Amino acid sequence: MEFKHTSVLLHETIDNLKPKDHGLYVDATFGGGGHAKYLLSKLNSGTLIGFDQDEFAIKSARLNFADVLANNSKPRLELVHDNFSHLNMNLVKLGYVDGIDGIYYDLGVSSPQFDQATRGFSYRFNARLDMRMDQQQSLDAYQLVNNSSQKELANILYKYGDEKFSRQIASKIVIRRQAKPIETTFELVEVIKEAIPAYARRSGGHPAKKTFQALRVAVNHELEVLEQSLEEAIKLLKPKGRISVITFQSDEDKIVKKIFKKYSEVEVPRGMPMIPDSMKPTLRLINRKPIVASTKELENNNRSHSAKLRIAEKL
Repeated sequence: MEFKHTSVLLHETIDNLKPKDHGLYVDATFGGGGHAKYLLSKLNSGTLIGFDQDEFAIKSARLNFADVLANNSKPRLELVHDNFSHLNMNLVKLGYVDGIDGIYYDLGVSSPQFDQATRGFSYRFNARLDMRMDQQQSLDAYQLVNNSSQKELANILYKYGDEKFSRQIASKIVIRRQAKPIETTFELVEVIKEAIPAYARRSGGHPAKKTFQALRVAVNHELEVLEQSLEEAIKLLKPKGRISVITFQSDEDKIVKKIFKKYSEVEVPRGMPMIPDSMKPTLRLINRKPIVASTKELENNNRSHSAKLRIAEKL
């Protein structure tokens, strides 16, 4: 199966980076490479470093971008199989120690990850509970579901999925797994349906949607690594360098908004005649309100409905 994925907010994300020749750019979530392909088309020279923790995405990228990767004189594209929370470490390994001119993130799960039944991300397919973006990590959804306490499960479902029936679902999971482990996605869906009242199942989409989202976020530590990576990315940016971040969940957007605010706003004490350099803001917000998909994109790509793009520039 090829790693094909329709990129969301493609032009808005890349054009707002203001790509320049001889620049160094980072794609923190390479995936199917849609954003990367467009960025490379805007550069006559320069280098893009593509990160992805999904082994399948990296293997697919090596095939799809073979012609670019084959240029040995000066690499236009380098691929890194690692989580984007390790930006600086990997850039140093590759010999890039002078900072970057731009970085972009397309967060969440890609279409191929959802569509590969064996990955266990989707409640639409029956598969072993997995949900790991990095297939080399040990923690998976099976372990969370079968080894977490009832309180831990309820907290995960409420915190990462905003599931209002989190306690009922956690209780049903614990009761069911006492007989035998919950091994597959369909077994978990069955437990969720039993836990949610009939009236609530009649509206609001698939009853397992929030639980599956919550487990996926917890398995991959998505919110924690996002915060860590954004902090590192801002430090790595050169003056006038830009950062673009596409989010699909409110919790992701809150983190981006919080960190951008932290570095773009300064509280100046009353009576201070001038602001010392140590107190000056690090970032300038390019858009105060998030950019969302156009009507045309919404019609052509359903995944773009919840997408929000925030952009900032290093001062």
